[in-house]
Amino acid sequence: MIDRLKKLLRLEEKGTLANPSSELLALFGSSPAASGVAVTPETAMRCPAVYAAVKVISESVAQLPLHLFQRLPGGGKERASNHPLEELLSGQANDWTSAFEFKLYLQTALCLHGNAYAYINRVDGQIAELIPLPSPCVTVEIDTATLEPFYRVTAADGSQRVYDRAEIFHLRTLGTAPHVGLSPIMQAKEAIGLALVMEEYGARLFGSGARPSGVFKYAKTLGPEALRRLKDSFNAAHSGGANAGKTLILEDGMDFQALQFNSVDLQFLEMRRHQLAEIARVFRIPLHLLQELERTTHNNAEHMGQQFLSLTLLPWLKCWEGAIRRSLLTQDERAQYYAEFLTDDLARADLAARFDAYAKAVTNGLLSPNEVRAAENRPPYAGGDQFRLPMNTEDARKPEARDGSL
Repeated sequence: MIDRLKKLLRLEEKGTLANPSSELLALFGSSPAASGVAVTPETAMRCPAVYAAVKVISESVAQLPLHLFQRLPGGGKERASNHPLEELLSGQANDWTSAFEFKLYLQTALCLHGNAYAYINRVDGQIAELIPLPSPCVTVEIDTATLEPFYRVTAADGSQRVYDRAEIFHLRTLGTAPHVGLSPIMQAKEAIGLALVMEEYGARLFGSGARPSGVFKYAKTLGPEALRRLKDSFNAAHSGGANAGKTLILEDGMDFQALQFNSVDLQFLEMRRHQLAEIARVFRIPLHLLQELERTTHNNAEHMGQQFLSLTLLPWLKCWEGAIRRSLLTQDERAQYYAEFLTDDLARADLAARFDAYAKAVTNGLLSPNEVRAAENRPPYAGGDQFRLPMNTEDARKPEARDGSL
């Protein structure tokens, strides 16, 4: 970073930089949009649409149970409760960070920066804890000999330390460079910058009494001092929402003509709605999850909820599961263990639909009654491990055909 800064300063002295301020802003993680707003992952969170989209994705991922499973010889699976990684994924990532907080922080960083990192602390070869790292403090570099990535972490005091890829848990999203994801915020900086400008414009409009400005008409010439007093007295008495509607008193034949809203002002709400859709498109969030319910009906709400799971959440969940397999399991363990998110909790809020699905699963022999009770955190009962089959699923051939006599 220092070398790049020196290079930029030398170029600026020679006058070869087209836009020195833009280059310096980009170096320090800030990129101005065409709207004039410097968009960064931090400033973007001041945009309600961005905050809501990141919140929906991060909290949805964090609330889903994440467990380590062990493959059984017969083809089934069971939870690997005795493996130390199971506690880190479902209980505590470290002594001061719960598994929920760990997933929430890393998923938020992944949505904002395109990359999320955690230090893997191993004791005697066993993973003891996972410690989140701030994404801006980590740089991914590639070994020119092996083409493997390694990580350079910059501490708050400016010191740096290099970590092997086996020491860093790395989540990354879509990217054009190897081993590095692109920040969705920086890829959509123009849409986010426009949304921020419109938010500020609306706030200033209502801060001025939600009325357009106007002009004074006067037949005589006013001096600079008189103009200043007129402007100051008018703003003091009539500017701001608290002064809206007050009576305006003019002297000596002076007239005030308010400027009317133009077509752009009248389309302001429609433009803000369009920016909401633009940001939702970046994160692939259904609009109704951002509280835009204009086109939401009882018929399509369920389908959009399913779309959120299959098209929005599942790619993020597969990213997590792949990173866990790559960084947290050894080569020998990968054949026996795997991590998986349980998405059943997304349907738990709909009691009728959930129990209807349970009834169909038990009736058709897909689940036993005790498996259903375990999913609902209820104790088993005697005889509940038996699977039930509908009577019409019995072999329809004649009895003699069943024993092979025909």
